[in-house]
Amino acid sequence: MSQQREYHNPVQRGFFPDPSVIRVGDDYYMVNSSFQYFPAIPISHSKDMVNWHVIGHAVTNPEYLPIEDIKDSHGIWAPDISYHNGTFYIFATLRLNGDGTRDNNVLRRQLMVTSKTPEGPYSAPTWLEADCIDPSHFIDDDGKHYMVIARAATVYPLSDDCKTIIGEPKVAWPGTGERCPEGPHIMKKDGWYYAIVAEGGTGYGHGINVARSRNLFGPYEECPYNPVIRQKDPNAPIQRAGHGKLVQTQNGDWWMYYLLGRPNCGNYTTIGRESGLDPVTWTEDGWFIVNEGKGPSTVQVAPNLPECKFERNLFDDFNEEELNLEWEFVRLPDNGSWSLTERPGHFRIWTRDGQLNEIRAKNTLLRREQELSYTAETKVEFNPSRNGEQAGLTCYYSTATYARFSLCYEEGRKLQLVINRNHGEELIAEVNEVKEGPVYLRVKVEKLTRTFYYSYDGNTWEVAGVLENCIYLCDEGVPDDPKRHTGTLVGIYANNGGCGSRIAADFDYFKYED
Repeated sequence: MSQQREYHNPVQRGFFPDPSVIRVGDDYYMVNSSFQYFPAIPISHSKDMVNWHVIGHAVTNPEYLPIEDIKDSHGIWAPDISYHNGTFYIFATLRLNGDGTRDNNVLRRQLMVTSKTPEGPYSAPTWLEADCIDPSHFIDDDGKHYMVIARAATVYPLSDDCKTIIGEPKVAWPGTGERCPEGPHIMKKDGWYYAIVAEGGTGYGHGINVARSRNLFGPYEECPYNPVIRQKDPNAPIQRAGHGKLVQTQNGDWWMYYLLGRPNCGNYTTIGRESGLDPVTWTEDGWFIVNEGKGPSTVQVAPNLPECKFERNLFDDFNEEELNLEWEFVRLPDNGSWSLTERPGHFRIWTRDGQLNEIRAKNTLLRREQELSYTAETKVEFNPSRNGEQAGLTCYYSTATYARFSLCYEEGRKLQLVINRNHGEELIAEVNEVKEGPVYLRVKVEKLTRTFYYSYDGNTWEVAGVLENCIYLCDEGVPDDPKRHTGTLVGIYANNGGCGSRIAADFDYFKYED
């Protein structure tokens, strides 16, 4: 007898919050929130429901998405993917700044894009003017389309092409009364409409509650097993479980994908919110329970599907004409600010005025941290000659919190390790009289400790500095920062520190290993 295969949660590791998953035939597709990062809305594929890899993005044309001045943790929230009659639909919220400087001070708009292929390209966004969050797509048995959106499960009727709201919204189910009813989905099974709503806030009280009705617009009765998932053990390695969606396998089994977080040495979710998976069972009285009501699992028996693994680490030698799909820019990159072809085999970044602590910084290229411990490394050629010019590695959470290890010029050619704990840079360590020519830079992350190294040959490494207790690189580490919903990413950047110069930093490769 063969042993049942197991997997560990999360299944989509790193900054992949708010999962929405569908099955089309034998293939599974997931979308996740991308906030201020671009390209927007990563689309991932899996054959076995456990091993995922990014195959595209829903918005890749910068002209389609005005996020060049969007605040940290604003931007794209809670997308939903669906499939109907040969077309893939993706709905999402664009969370605007709401500071009176644009968009008539509107806080939220909904976008909808379509494609005939899951990876895209997708259409230009259609904008649906509903000042709410977390839209999902529901198609009833009669073929009518609806947008289900928070608060709780509010239903907007849509035209057949989903490009127009054709009626007034109606609250189908208001939720149980817990705080922050969001992330709604409605599904229909055996004549019942099931409203699935995340409640309790997206932090450590997160969970999912359910209700059902024989009519789309209610009245709904609450599930006696609510919450169908919630972490009740404050010491468990997985917390913040909620915001989920059901999917049925080709074998007829039911599962739920949901949001979760892995605390790092305390309640510090440095990686950000991720995507987990647990089995669903249906009761005799027609309700469903996730993971037998035990809360999110750490280790679980895998779905009965052939395993299909992908490489989770990254080695990018920048020899391709297009960027690896694991990369993300912070907001929209400036035209002409980077190139893969000006120096073949290198990623070239041209310095610009915006620094890492400014929204206007556009020359920052990142990938998600996937584990609490990893190593990242790069090789950079950069010839700064004016104070402020810098290029190197960064562990980046937001404009308010990051670490940067850069080759720079400050009255001479130097290496500097600088942190921003909360809207203010601090010089932690400095290496003077750095040799001319290429420099190798490395960061080794061991939970809350980050050690930075440099080398001139890629073989002999010297420690430049150590950062301990990096609790500021997470959602919870800066409680007075208004919105922190993303996670820490690692990558490369260049800027001129405000001196106005435009010089090239050439990165030969980037390596990430868990």
